[in-house]
Amino acid sequence: MSNIVVQELNSDKDSIYYLVEVIEEDSKTTHKVELSRNEYEILTDGKVAPEQLVQCSFEFLLEREPKESILTSFNISVISRYFPQYATEIISYF
Repeated sequence: MSNIVVQELNSDKDSIYYLVEVIEEDSKTTHKVELSRNEYEILTDGKVAPEQLVQCSFEFLLEREPKESILTSFNISVISRYFPQYATEIISYF
């Protein structure tokens, strides 16, 4: 079981930037994630906090690949390129 720690780094009018750590018993990975405000609205309709979307997105990814396979820096929108079902399935995590 992985522990996912989401910390907001900064934001601007277009995006929110996060540092995400995925911690397992004996190892940890670190990821820089950009969440555009537009993508946030599209995926959640504002019904959950942006941090919760990032958290759930990592849960989604970890169900499909090891933490070491997750990009170290990416925009949330890129997940759909690798996993086309992401946008339709992520709402079930809320």
